[in-house]
Amino acid sequence: MPLIAVCAAWAVFWGSWSALLPAIKLELGISAGDLGLALSAVPVGALPAMALAGRLARGRERLALTVSTVAFALAVAGIGLVATPWQLALALLVVGAASGALDVVLNLATGRVERESGRRLFQAVHAAFPVAVIVAAPATGLARSLGLGVGVVLLVVALIVIAAALPLIALPVGRGAPVAASGHDRHGLWGAAVVLGTLAACVLVIENSVEQWSVLLLEEHRDATPLVSSAAPSVYMAALTAGRLIMQALPLVPLRALYLVGGVGGGAGIALAGLGGSVPASMAGFAVTGLALGPLVPALLSRSAADDPSGTLVWGVSTISYTGFVVSPLLVAWLSGWLGLPAALAALGFLGLPLVARFLLRRS
Repeated sequence: MPLIAVCAAWAVFWGSWSALLPAIKLELGISAGDLGLALSAVPVGALPAMALAGRLARGRERLALTVSTVAFALAVAGIGLVATPWQLALALLVVGAASGALDVVLNLATGRVERESGRRLFQAVHAAFPVAVIVAAPATGLARSLGLGVGVVLLVVALIVIAAALPLIALPVGRGAPVAASGHDRHGLWGAAVVLGTLAACVLVIENSVEQWSVLLLEEHRDATPLVSSAAPSVYMAALTAGRLIMQALPLVPLRALYLVGGVGGGAGIALAGLGGSVPASMAGFAVTGLALGPLVPALLSRSAADDPSGTLVWGVSTISYTGFVVSPLLVAWLSGWLGLPAALAALGFLGLPLVARFLLRRS
């Protein structure tokens, strides 16, 4: 399926990227502070690109997805050419913009294929991302151990992304523009997008926190070895994938039920991970969190696509939810300074409360 291939190729870069950061820092001779400043360019580029891509891509999903995938591949290859910190920041600004555009357009294309084919696709497409990350990170580490440089690895990744773009020519998406929403409808759709996007952002704050802070939690607060602690993000990603594939295989589960499962299970899971007090407890907490929260964002996007043929709702939910990734590092850093990292991660369990509230307030 072309959409699954694109999502997997997109994730190959982000899985490889985490494994390449030490080598990039060494090659450029920059400090951790300089690297962090350069990395902040990714969301700066992503958010405006997501807003623009959503406006332009509706009704042109096949072309827009092809263009954004190729643009992302070129942006990835461009990182291999940088030689200074400011060049890295500029390259990551471009990567962030291309990745943000790809994010929105992939969701729009998946939503339109779901509407036109009647097939459920969002869970399967989004399941490809964590699987590819799990595979790409150690594969990149192996490539580095074999002596391959950053530029070579990034070029290989770019070629993988280009290869994923080629089957898009056969993507079964109608050529005409989707039904346009009236001015009154657009106002209501954006109101719904704010609500649903905020709920999705709560999920993504927790997801990003596990990806960024779980290894540090296990090493510094559970006395785990680097090998054991490095498995924490993979445990979460594997559970995330399992949750999405289970929802794909089961008969259609009401979105309302996923609010309850995500709010209670995800909140309790991240609290267990933070306060469990042992490596097995924290690992179990990460697994429960991923399993409970994994299906929710794809389900929200699928419902958005079904409820709004114009694509405005998917565009809005995709863009607003991305703020979860932007807010997450700052939020956990602030909470850690106040409470310590274990309690800070546990406190993210309160982000499950809006999901439970949505379950209580909605009947469908």
